[in-house]
Amino acid sequence: MTVFGRVFSLLGAFTQERPALRLVDLQRATGLPVSTVHRLASELVELDLLRKDGGVYRIGLRLWEVGSLALQPRTLRDVSLPFMQDLHAATGENVHLAVLDGTEVLYVERVWGRRSVEVVTHVGGRSPLHATGVGKVLLAYAPRELQEAVIRGPLRRYTPHTVVMPGLLMRSLQEIRATGIARCVEQLSLGTVSLAVPVADGRGRVVAALSVVMHTRTYASVAVEPALRMAARSISRELEHVYTGVPS
Repeated sequence: MTVFGRVFSLLGAFTQERPALRLVDLQRATGLPVSTVHRLASELVELDLLRKDGGVYRIGLRLWEVGSLALQPRTLRDVSLPFMQDLHAATGENVHLAVLDGTEVLYVERVWGRRSVEVVTHVGGRSPLHATGVGKVLLAYAPRELQEAVIRGPLRRYTPHTVVMPGLLMRSLQEIRATGIARCVEQLSLGTVSLAVPVADGRGRVVAALSVVMHTRTYASVAVEPALRMAARSISRELEHVYTGVPS
């Protein structure tokens, strides 16, 4: 493994669930010798890419600054956030913005409030494609090769309602493309409903999915769907201006 590969492996050990790691944790996560981990970690601390508090390492501010420059998520977040806030104000529910990352959903923004149903997702977190509204939307508009790879599985059953039959999942993806919306009822967690729609860029490509997640008790698609679709269309129009340079 190259030096860059070792550094990337070390930085990749930090996650949303494990933001603080000891030297032994880094060694276990990377499989590198302790001496190598200690040397690399010390150099990263000097560069402010890692921060050390006692015997615990965390991501440094310099790495956070560099990461915030990631073009697609930053552009999506900047453009989408005002419309997401309006959508939350209109519905009072969780509003998520997610992108496709490999064979998973990556959440890049979320707006919620005190009345919003509790969810298992968070910004920077990941979820499966087959069990979430945003995931199904992104998968429905993904290349056929990716669809087939995901459908071949294995597909984990998160609740009794999770769709894990390949034929049923493929039909649901076809329905999403036909209707432009995904409806997931208690497929990732019990008691929640997710409605999701695609967000396109200026070239007509689906680059993200926007969703509203609510409690099954308060689920009212007739009221939520029009607002959700309007927000997604507004974001898509703004992204078109970003990519083409035409002022809004």
